Amino acid sequence: MRLDRFLSETTPLTRSLAKRALKNGEVTLNGEPIKQSSIHVDTQQDEVKLNGETLVLVGLRYLMMHKPVDVECTARRGLYPRVVDLIDLPKAERLQPVGRLDVDTTGLLLLTDDGQWSHRVTSPRHRCAKVYIAQLAEPMEGEAAQWAVNQAAEGIMLDGEETPTQPATLRFITPLQAELTITEGRYHQVKRMFVALGNHVNSLHRHSIGGVALPDDLAPGEWRELTPSEVASF
Repeated sequence: MRLDRFLSETTPLTRSLAKRALKNGEVTLNGEPIKQSSIHVDTQQDEVKLNGETLVLVGLRYLMMHKPVDVECTARRGLYPRVVDLIDLPKAERLQPVGRLDVDTTGLLLLTDDGQWSHRVTSPRHRCAKVYIAQLAEPMEGEAAQWAVNQAAEGIMLDGEETPTQPATLRFITPLQAELTITEGRYHQVKRMFVALGNHVNSLHRHSIGGVALPDDLAPGEWRELTPSEVASF
């Protein structure tokens, strides 16, 4: 890897600021001062230091977070805090949500800087099941609840769409609380499905993605690394 790129990958420096640090003699390679930005370094063997601090290349990372309400899954800074602002890791801003949650939706959020892995999780081809718990505005029970279950299983035509949703599994925990399992990721899909069923979602929580479920002991705003088996499960 080029030295200037290595510096930008391992520090907050941009490529231009990395070149300036090299010019100023702030960088050593295997103990020797170096000013050539184009030189290539062995990221496994060479020791690069910036102002005496050894730099380590950040590898691919896979995290889960219990996303709280009023936190955005976006790269831009806006009205609300971003999920990456809650993660105390080097280069946290490089982590991308694997399928976003609305600002008012809570629950399991996966993050990674591995684009290929993210695609495997989110690609419609892989039909990765996502389980949501919805608190409803109006109770649904009896025949109305059974009708909704059947509609979800057959596929629901959403407003503005040309094709119905893929078959989904709907289960009523109580008349006001429903568990919905979907394999797609259309825009505001869960909320729009309940609107099509004549109801409204007051609050929404994602419980699981594929075989990975949100642990009971992971509090809102907390995160942890995925285990190797969790990563491989996708």
